[in-house]
Amino acid sequence: MNFYPEDRIAVFIDGANLYGAARALGFDIDYRRLHDLFGKKARLLRILYYTALSDDQEYSPIRPLIDWLDYNGYTVVTKPTKEFTDSTGRRRVKGNMDIELAVDMMEMADRLDHMVLISGDGDFRSLVEAVQRKGVRVTVISTIRSQPPMIADELRRQADVFVDLQELAPTIQRNHTPRDDGGRTATILENA
Repeated sequence: MNFYPEDRIAVFIDGANLYGAARALGFDIDYRRLHDLFGKKARLLRILYYTALSDDQEYSPIRPLIDWLDYNGYTVVTKPTKEFTDSTGRRRVKGNMDIELAVDMMEMADRLDHMVLISGDGDFRSLVEAVQRKGVRVTVISTIRSQPPMIADELRRQADVFVDLQELAPTIQRNHTPRDDGGRTATILENA
């Protein structure tokens, strides 16, 4: 990734898109490592995570992640999902965060040198072009290595720099190692 140490940067994460891309590549994201990656490259002003949440569920599997992100340097942008019945009579859930992400990118463009968009959604192509016209460099992170590719070709071509998520995996993937509990688990297993 091409950052200058004095660059003012912000990272915009399409949460559902990042989750899908990482899952397609077979790894989980370590969000602390992801934050640190950009914090070491330049002057990280904001790292924003966009996701829709279901209000009617008693427990949402994404809620612990959202809470963790909120307490650990991320700006979390959420909105409730909407349920509707499609033309075939199927119940569907909609939770698109594209407009919120686009508005934030446009509002911040005058105060940034470089933006990172973590999404492969082709709907963002014209947004990236608009931000570039304001003089901001844009790096897009997604993947072409999944089947099918998770990035729209037009978005990849519009970006100043495209980085495949697979290349970042060694740096940002979560290590699945047992937590250090002072040996209590080993003691319990030995005595079982």
